[in-house]
Amino acid sequence: MTLCTPRNTTPQATAENGTTTDAARSRFQRPHGPPGGRRFRIAGADVSASVAVFLIALPLSLGIALATGAPLQAGLVAAAVGGIVAGRLGGAPLQVSGPAAGLTVVTAELIKTYGWRTTCAITVLAGLAQLGLAALRVARSALAVSPAIVHGMIAGIGVTIALAQLHIVLGGTPQSSAVDNAIGLPAQVASPHLAALVTSLLTVAVLLLWPRLPGRAGRTVRKIPAALAAVTAAALLAELTGLGVPRVDLPSWSSHALPGLPEGPVLGIAAGVLTITLVTSVQSLLSAVAVDKLVAARPDRGHGVPRSRLDRELAGQGAANVVSGALGGLPVAGVAVRSVANVSAGAVSRNSTMLHGLWVVLAALLLVPVLDLIPLPALAALVMVVGVQMVSITHIRSVTRHREVVVYAVTLSGVVLVGILEGVALGILVAVAVAMRRLAKTRITHEEREDGHRVHVRGQLTFLAVPRLSRALHQLPPGARVVVELDGSFMDHAAYEALHDWQASHLRHGGTVEMTGPSGARIAEPAAEAHACCRPWTPWRNHRCGEAPATPTPTTTGHRLASGIGQFQRDTAPLVREELARLAREGQRPSQLFLTCADSRLVTSMITSSGPGDLFTVRNVGNLVPPPGEESGDDSVAAAIEYAVEVLRVDSITVCGHSGCGAMQALLNSGPDTPRTPLHRWLRHGLPSLDRMASRRHAWARISGRLPADAIEQLCLTNVVQQLEHLRAHEAVARRLAEGTLTLHGMYFHVGEAQAYLLADPAGTHGYEDVFDRVAPHTAGAARERADASAP
Repeated sequence: MTLCTPRNTTPQATAENGTTTDAARSRFQRPHGPPGGRRFRIAGADVSASVAVFLIALPLSLGIALATGAPLQAGLVAAAVGGIVAGRLGGAPLQVSGPAAGLTVVTAELIKTYGWRTTCAITVLAGLAQLGLAALRVARSALAVSPAIVHGMIAGIGVTIALAQLHIVLGGTPQSSAVDNAIGLPAQVASPHLAALVTSLLTVAVLLLWPRLPGRAGRTVRKIPAALAAVTAAALLAELTGLGVPRVDLPSWSSHALPGLPEGPVLGIAAGVLTITLVTSVQSLLSAVAVDKLVAARPDRGHGVPRSRLDRELAGQGAANVVSGALGGLPVAGVAVRSVANVSAGAVSRNSTMLHGLWVVLAALLLVPVLDLIPLPALAALVMVVGVQMVSITHIRSVTRHREVVVYAVTLSGVVLVGILEGVALGILVAVAVAMRRLAKTRITHEEREDGHRVHVRGQLTFLAVPRLSRALHQLPPGARVVVELDGSFMDHAAYEALHDWQASHLRHGGTVEMTGPSGARIAEPAAEAHACCRPWTPWRNHRCGEAPATPTPTTTGHRLASGIGQFQRDTAPLVREELARLAREGQRPSQLFLTCADSRLVTSMITSSGPGDLFTVRNVGNLVPPPGEESGDDSVAAAIEYAVEVLRVDSITVCGHSGCGAMQALLNSGPDTPRTPLHRWLRHGLPSLDRMASRRHAWARISGRLPADAIEQLCLTNVVQQLEHLRAHEAVARRLAEGTLTLHGMYFHVGEAQAYLLADPAGTHGYEDVFDRVAPHTAGAARERADASAP
């Protein structure tokens, strides 16, 4: 795809001597492609992390295959494909994919109903469905599912797994459903198979006690994964004592079953495809978000590890399922247990995930005699413990704290008693009912005090509460002093109008009204019509509020400026005076240096939702960062960087560009004959951005998955990336980056869309492209809940 220069634009890169470079003439004729000559390197941390993950994945993959009734090789195929294919193509570099316990019930039912070959075909179709969803960029929609539903689904699957595997632990055979397994459990407990029970008890004991081994020797031994230690102990017991327990029997790979054409009712197969697509997608995406949290919590704050790109991760999971199904493997999903081990082991790139898949391949080919020593009851005990752990006490406390335990319980019960899709559907219905009840439930109380009347509104104010609100407000005596305390986070238009109309009427009758939040802090009232158009960022030169427009003159301009200052002193100063007094006493301690353009349309406090003391802001024409030694007498930017990094000790630096930047337009239009004005001399610091855009070694920056609309937008995006490189060249910044105590961020603000975009990889580890991703308007609380939702 080629991006052409606009008709009236003649971009030229001007060197210091005023000549135009050849690269600048052809910068818009080159195709988008990756740079050449990159060397493939593997960090030592990735190698050690891959071994740790491999030792966990090997027994778990065999255990999950056993639990589903699939050929045991299918678990190894899924683990290898999940590591290599999903690891290479996915958007979460440190997430490890493979056969997941959350899919055990679904896969077992499909194998029992349609056979193994048709199940493999269903896995392929589910992978294709995931690729289609990724192409539609709907990955973020999965995060809209209530955490209570996700936790309930995972817990229900865990209960079903535990009930089925408990029969194998006791030496029996599981039934077809969780209900049948529960009914048949007393008889199975009454007549257990002693050898299988002893092997299973040893496995469970090692699993639970291994992480708690005390002392220095315990810390050393605990480096071996508990799952591997438990299976090894069971195998040694069975081998040394000659216990008569069934063991792993890996047949020859030459007889491994591959997929066939789907055979069965179309609706049943479609339901199977939908179920696998839903479970694998939601689990993988939520696990990817959780992995991002784990990476950010590491001592190095995840320096150099890019955040997950969920649409790409969904595509990677889809490709892995296509390949796994085609090779006769189980369905693949992101797995929390292996991902946590990968992050904790210090992995720094996707190489660790891919290497773990390679080790699985080598083990499947070279270690078959060793794998055949593993007792099947040990694998069943391993999967049973995983199933029990899927019913997380932390999750139960979380949903109880957020008053969603009913949604959790209904989803769990539905998954156990009916099925996964049906259980999730029931959970969604209950969640909607709970949300509607909360929306409609509003408590309005009136209290008369010596200093006036207080009306306390608890809950959300919607049109359903308007009759009761109006009744309570109109019972207040005219001329009284009234405080209305709004203890909720939502007010619809009908409630706003009712409150506004009553307030206006009460003020006309000589009364006073004060609106407060739940803590008693004064909030903006929906009062005076004369100020209905005012906003904190209303341009003072256009600030009319019903006044007739006037021709701008020095006098009126000065009057408007003074009027704006007066409004600040009257309305805003009383609200911020206490905070500013604290800052005056304690000094400034901003969290980040924000370097952006001097353009008047960029209101930094508005687009970052920041306040006094949050940002150390530097603004200049074109948001440029002169490289060290290139300042030529203007050290203002370098001085600000040094002060912010060395004295204020900021945690991060953000370079923010914007759409329609006049400086970038001037840079594109500059040529040999451009007058050597102060603006021209300053813009020479943007010439490296022109060269970067022209260079074939750097791919064009992309914005939310698309190429920029025109040359100006391309240069605006490229300039942000280039100025981040200039930042790294400053000694103070380089030192803090090496220590891992400072992070860099690139940002692009599209003025016309009022939309912010963040550079997905400011550390430059992607290498092939610089991508600016849209910042979605979601709440931190919801994101935190969804990030915690993950299955073993």
